[in-house]
Parts: sequence; structure tokens; C-alpha cells
Amino acid sequence: MAPIDPHSFTDSAHPLTTHISLTLFFDFPSSTISSATLLSLPTPYTGPLTFDTRSLSVSSVLDPLSLSPLPFSLSPDSPILGQSLTVSLSNQNQILILSKTSPSSSALQWLSPPQTFNKTHPFVYTQCQSIHARSIFPCQDTPAARVKYAAKLNIPRQLSAVMAARHVERRDPLPSEAQGVCEDSAWCGDDRVVEEFVMEQPIPPYLFAFAVGELGFREVGPRTRVYAEAVPAVLDAAAKEFAGTEEMIQVGEKLFGPYDWERFDLLVLPPSFPYGGMENPRMVFLTPTVIKGDASGAQVVAHELAHSWTGNLITNKNNDHFWLNEGFTTYAERRIVEVVQGEDIAALNIGIGWRGLVEEMERFKDNMEFTKLKTNQAGVDPDDVYSQVPYEKGFQFLWRIERQIGRPAFDDFLKKYIATFKFQSIDTDMFLNFLKANVPGIENEIDLKLWTEGTGIPPDAMEPVSNIYSKIVLLANEFKLGRMPREDEVADWKGQEWELYLENLPKSVEASQVTALDARYHLSESKDYEVRVAFLQLAISARCRDYYGEVEKTLKEVGRMKYLRPLYTALVQGAGKEEEKVFARRVFTEACDCYHPIAQGVAEAILAKHA
Repeated sequence: MAPIDPHSFTDSAHPLTTHISLTLFFDFPSSTISSATLLSLPTPYTGPLTFDTRSLSVSSVLDPLSLSPLPFSLSPDSPILGQSLTVSLSNQNQILILSKTSPSSSALQWLSPPQTFNKTHPFVYTQCQSIHARSIFPCQDTPAARVKYAAKLNIPRQLSAVMAARHVERRDPLPSEAQGVCEDSAWCGDDRVVEEFVMEQPIPPYLFAFAVGELGFREVGPRTRVYAEAVPAVLDAAAKEFAGTEEMIQVGEKLFGPYDWERFDLLVLPPSFPYGGMENPRMVFLTPTVIKGDASGAQVVAHELAHSWTGNLITNKNNDHFWLNEGFTTYAERRIVEVVQGEDIAALNIGIGWRGLVEEMERFKDNMEFTKLKTNQAGVDPDDVYSQVPYEKGFQFLWRIERQIGRPAFDDFLKKYIATFKFQSIDTDMFLNFLKANVPGIENEIDLKLWTEGTGIPPDAMEPVSNIYSKIVLLANEFKLGRMPREDEVADWKGQEWELYLENLPKSVEASQVTALDARYHLSESKDYEVRVAFLQLAISARCRDYYGEVEKTLKEVGRMKYLRPLYTALVQGAGKEEEKVFARRVFTEACDCYHPIAQGVAEAILAKHA
């Protein structure tokens, strides 16, 4: 057996699925989904065929034409990969698998009514990246296996569903369509409704996504609705924050070619959503922490929009090449931001990213493999090594190429790259070969091997050059000498300026300095979580216990890993932190039920390592 992906049981000798048809019955009281998964191959096949599963109970595998059972076996459970499901086929090109999710499915977060805004109805949503689609339905859970799909979601009638796919209709259930996921009487209950969706373009399985709950929406553009829980204040704030979305789509099209996904809708999720955004096609998922009231949250939308070209159209073949998704998208996002919000804001973004990259070098100093662009992740959980490196070092690599050949030539190259590889999954060598073929002699100007296979930050990476960036870094350096910025110096600062300032402050400052800074600028109460969390990290490192109440409140009200990871790490890392370790454990124990399973795992790993 030769795996094509260190994170999948998919065998290189086996055919890849091309279409999946899903019949899903949502049971909120048990936090489970019963599913019938119809997998289609390009041609009839004889022999073993292996799929990925995690925490799924598989009840039967059938030939969908005769409904006769097909022999299957499940491997022992692997902590990272889950279980392989191997089916024996005899000249079949379709397989029907009946299965049920576990309440602890790693892709799903089930929220009880008290955990939602309106407190009246439950809510469930997915997060399938990197390798969690397999915990919803059996599949070849690798980006190398792109699939089209159709889905019927049978849900309680008082709820509605959205999906990263085209909505076909909402209708009454039909008795003939349950496919064995439940009794016809349950499928066709008076209190049930079916929402039907179709995805007509081939996507990697990690982009499979849905949410079910009490949802409302606002129109914000010809291609864009903003969805969220049906709370007018949340919907209105989101619509205001993302009012400029259509302009960004048009800028993206000018830079990278036509937008190929028809709709670009946004879903603002409950605060437990573990990422800033997830680029699910046609329906981007967002954390509510990006709604800041000053339209700066649109930068996360710019990033997810950029994925419509780099990541969704062209996808990394597996997680060893994750930079092909995220480095390109970070570059593309900053190009969009530069046009829409100006060069200074783009430079601030690059500066914040640079600080993040430098900090990741410290984080991985004992395991420099994960400071490479092209990594080896065999035996490693991709969630454990998720970092800014593929984003920011990947960005730096592409920015370096742009500086070498000039922006007009690089823009032409990007358009050609996207047109050549769209709807394909590629690896680093394919990109480098394309680069060398289209930019002759580039390997003599830039050390491509050092950039992609070397550890650390290459010597020809660079910080941004801008007046505002230099001024903020200068002010941060003066703080070390005891000088706080004057009010007139920060009068026009928004969240990003403060974030950059705080991230450039020395890690060891006096508690009195921290308290004085907060007394003047009230950073611990900032509505902008980037600012608040950066300040609280500073407070923890200075052992300012006055702020631990604010730390606890923050860890309990959001589940975004960008905030959980640094706060829990700051509390427990280092010597003489016994009091902090007890505090961190208590807060985690009280908060963890409100975190998505992926975030629970990340926080648990930090505590297990240090506490």
C-alpha cells in the first residue's frame, strides 16, 4: 500500500471518488447524524477500496443497485487518522455506506440552546479542515481526491440549513428517500423538513461544510448575503462590517481572473468557532470576533475571498504543502487590501505577519521541521502544528519573487498559474517547475530550495517599509526606556496599530508599566480581541494578577484558537508558574464544553505539555 497523503488511508493504487451523494438525518437530542453515503467512482472497479473514517459507527455497506451487502472491515483506531474502512468491490462503480456520527465527532460542534444568542433553539456546524470530514461520513479524506456532491439534510422544521453548496430547495420529506438512515415515519415526521443542496464543482473534502440552526440573513451585495443566528443586532452589525464585500470581489477578479463560484455568502458563527474564517466555497464561515465596528474585520473576509482562487480552485495535494494554500492566499489578501484600504494598512498587515513569523521560530525552536514551507507531517496531527509559517513565510517567498521580477510580470504569472491549475490539487515541486518554466533563470536569482526546504527565515525575507510601520516600531522600542506613547501620537490608531505596537513590546516588562499603559488607554477592555489578547499576554508575562479576571472572561467567551493558544501558553509556559497552572486548568475545565472539539484538543495539548 502506498498512501498519497500522510493524513489519509487513501491508497495510490485505488481509484478516487468523483461524486458523493449524502442523505443526512439530524438528531439534536443525541447530537448525532445518521447518514447514507453514496460514493461514485469514474469506472467499475474490482478489488479492495479504502476510505477514511473517525468515530463513525458503520452499520452496513451495500451495492446500491441490488442492495446486497458488500464485505468490509474497519482497522484498529489510530489517534491521528481514525479508522480505515476497506470495502471489497466486484465490478461496481458505486458503494452505499450507512453510518452514524459520534456525539464527539471532531468536525461537529453541537450547541445547546443556552449556548446560542437567542437561547431557544440548538445549533450545529462543521469544521472539516484539516482532516475532519471523515468524522461526518466515510470518504477519501485527502485534498488529492476532489469530489462533486449532492446532499439532503433532514432537520427540525423550526430550523434552517446553509451549506457550502448551491441551495436547491426546502421542502417536505418524501417517504422514498430516507435510504435506510432512519424509519420512514421519523424521516417524514410533521416536525421535519428537508433542505437540498448541490455542489457542481469538484472540491477537496475539507471544504465540505454546513450549519443548522435558527438563521437569518441580510443582503449586502449582488453575490453576497450575510447569514447569522436570527438576532437583528448581530445581523445588522455583520452587514455593516462587510458592506464592502462586492468591491473586494471585483478587485480579486481584476487581479486573479474570474470568480468561479457564483455566490460569495458569509456565515457569522457563534463565538466558539475555532478559526478567524474558513474559506468554504460559496459560504465562508466567520468568527463573530471579526465584527469590530470599523470595517477592519473585512480583512479576514479578504483572506477567505482570496482562497476562492488559491486554495479552493488550486489546492495543496496534502498538508505537507499547506503553504500553497495559505502563502498564496496571504499574498492575494494583501493585494486586495492594498487596493481597497490603502498601502499603509497593507504594510501594517505585513508587519503584524512578520512579528507572528518571528514568534513561530521561537515556538518551533526544538522542532525546526515545521519552519519549512515543504514539511514532512507523517505521524503528526496537522492541528498540533498549525501555525503562521505557511501563511507568512509563504507570503514572504512570493513577495520575494515579485520583487525580483517586478509586479506586472508577477501578476501575469499569477493569472497564468491559476488558469493552468484550476480545479487541481498540486504539490510544491509542481509549483516550482511551473515557476522555472515561466520565469526562466529565476533559480539563479533566488535560492528556491532554501526557501521551500530550508528551516528558519531566509536572509532575503524582509520587513515592510512604511512610515506608519516604522513609527509604531520606534514607539514600541521607546517603551523599553520607560516612555509611553502620548495621546496625540496614537489619536488616529485603530486596532491594527495597537496590535502591532503591543506585539513589538519587550516580553519582559514591569507590572507597573503594564498597569500604567492600561490606565491611559484601556486596552484590557478593548472590543477588538486582537488588541485585548495582545495586552493580556503582556499582563500575564508581567505577572499582573489584577488582569486574570479579564483573562478568564476572555477564555470563556470565545473559542477562536488564535486567542486560546497564546493565552493558555502564556499562563503555563516557564518556571515558577504553579499558581497560573492551577488557574489555567480550572478555567479550561469550566470553559471547554463551549469550545469546538478542535480547539479543545489544542488547549488540552498545551496544558498536557506544560501543566
